[in-house]
Amino acid sequence: MPGFSGKFYYSLDEKGRVMIPAPFREVLSGHYGEGLYLTNAPFDKCLQLYPAEEWQRLLEKVRTLPKSYEEVRYFMRRVIASATECELDKQGRLLIPVSYRQDAGIDGEVVIVGMVDKIEIWSRDEWDRVVDPSRINIETAIDRLAGLGL
Repeated sequence: MPGFSGKFYYSLDEKGRVMIPAPFREVLSGHYGEGLYLTNAPFDKCLQLYPAEEWQRLLEKVRTLPKSYEEVRYFMRRVIASATECELDKQGRLLIPVSYRQDAGIDGEVVIVGMVDKIEIWSRDEWDRVVDPSRINIETAIDRLAGLGL
């Protein structure tokens, strides 16, 4: 099954809507049903948009995790509790509610990023910050990724 990949730059309109890129809409319409879920990312200052089928897979996995773990409760509170069902309008735009825009610091330019099984929505400034290579130890990253076969 094709996944989401690529990076696209857009601006929010005056109503808080953002265009979902055509290649992502094609993956959604060709391989998934109608439903979408918008939520906070667990650790990054961005939003995640899941097709309903991927969201259900995530929920099934979460149901099996030990709720006594602080990290599991954090994940449930940050991601699961903040999720809302949504849909694209006829023009392929997603309305991002004000509270979600505030959580992710999104107010103007946005970056829409394909992450295989989900889509991430970032403020342009935050995206530029997190993908700055000076933030990571390159040698450690190369070794770790090579150990994972990448």
